[in-house]
Amino acid sequence: MSVTAAATAFVVIFLAELPDKTMLASLLLGTRLKPLWVWFGVASAFLVHVVIAVTAGGLLSLAPEKVVKAIVAAIFAIGAAVLLFGGGEDDEDADTARDNAKRMGFAATFATGFGLIFVSEWGDITQLGTANLAAKYDPISVGIGAGLALLCVSAIGVAAGSTVLKYVPMRLVKRIAGIVMAVLAVISVVELF
Repeated sequence: MSVTAAATAFVVIFLAELPDKTMLASLLLGTRLKPLWVWFGVASAFLVHVVIAVTAGGLLSLAPEKVVKAIVAAIFAIGAAVLLFGGGEDDEDADTARDNAKRMGFAATFATGFGLIFVSEWGDITQLGTANLAAKYDPISVGIGAGLALLCVSAIGVAAGSTVLKYVPMRLVKRIAGIVMAVLAVISVVELF
C-alpha cells in the first residue's frame, strides 16, 4: 500500500466532491430524512462507484505508458477546467422527500440516498479522477483514499453540511480543487515527455 497515493487520492477527491451537486443532495436529504440512514445509502453508492472507477483505472493501466499518461493528463485538465471555469451548479431538489420523511423507514431512506448518488455519480469528476489516479498509482491505495474522501464528504453533507457551507465559500473549495487538478495535469504532461 502506498500512503502517498492514498493521501493524494483523498485530497483530490475530497476537494473535488465538496462543491459537487451530490454533496448538496446529501445535505438536503440529511435535513429531511434520518441522517444516519441517509449516510448509509449515500456512502454505499459512493463505495460502489469507487470500486468501478478503480477497476476502470486498473484496466487503463494495461495500455501503453505514454497513452495512459496522455489520457490521465487530458482528463485532469478537463476536470480542472470544469471546476475553475464551469458555471454554478443548481442545488438538488429534495422537496418531494419532505412530505414522506417522517413515514420512511430504514430501507426506503437507504434506497433514496443510494439511488440518488448511484445515478448522479456516473461520469462525475470524482469518478473520473479516481479512475485516473488508479491508472497512475497503486489502485488499492487510490481506492482507499478516494473511498475515505467520499465517506467524509458525504458525512459532512449529511451531518453538518449547512454549517460548513456558512463558513467555507463553495467557490473557494471549487477553485482549490480545480488548481489541484490543474497541477496534476501539468505533472502528468511533464511525465509524458
